[in-house]
Amino acid sequence: MQYLNMLPYQLREALDRNYPAVLPLGVIEYHAEHLPLGVDCFTCIEAIRRVEKRRPELVVLPPFYYGAASLAVAGPERNGTIQVDSEKIIPVAEEIFRGLLRVGFRNIHAFIAHQTEGFEQGMPTDLAFRFAARHVIFEWLEKESGEGWWGTEKFSSYYSGSNDPFQWIGVHPIRSRETTAAYGCDHAGKLETSEAMAICPDHVEMHRLDESLWFSRPGKEASPEWGDGALEASSRDMEKILFGGMRQ
Repeated sequence: MQYLNMLPYQLREALDRNYPAVLPLGVIEYHAEHLPLGVDCFTCIEAIRRVEKRRPELVVLPPFYYGAASLAVAGPERNGTIQVDSEKIIPVAEEIFRGLLRVGFRNIHAFIAHQTEGFEQGMPTDLAFRFAARHVIFEWLEKESGEGWWGTEKFSSYYSGSNDPFQWIGVHPIRSRETTAAYGCDHAGKLETSEAMAICPDHVEMHRLDESLWFSRPGKEASPEWGDGALEASSRDMEKILFGGMRQ
């Protein structure tokens, strides 16, 4: 279910049933000469679309495009990257999460396809959203239950996971370690070029692939079939997170 298309009764049913709400995270970034600027966004949105097709009860929030792309690949001038500092993202992310909690969601998940290598340590965009999630949950708990909330009998089942409010919001990479091992991780190389071929073939111009850029050179090996396989595997990883241990 696309959040923007939902009617109030559909929203209330989703809240009552604690259906997961998913937020696609992306960046706007130069992806060499042969790929569009929105590859990371498109990849995340497409993987979520595949989950939604199998699980129509999934609530899909509007994407957040303006992440911290960084300028590590190329400067923005005439290349298109829009870099938003993570410190500026944090308050926006906090407002998004506050809004979702006030609506009534308690099963919120954000997914990102950008800079997911070393996700345990984090990169600027996912760290901004992860920090925002924790800050907002602490703030919410102290407002609703007061200082010392964790020490009350109400939260005595915290460690069992049956009353862990930090499960209300999660931020995840779109690929598991297993899928990353199978399909790799790159920037405008075989993986992302293949994914773009599968998602938006009209916006991939392989004759423009610049072999002088080391990171895009492996894009010569790309195929839409490889991209479709990677996207399907990612969608299955996401589905496990969203529905494998779903809280009713």
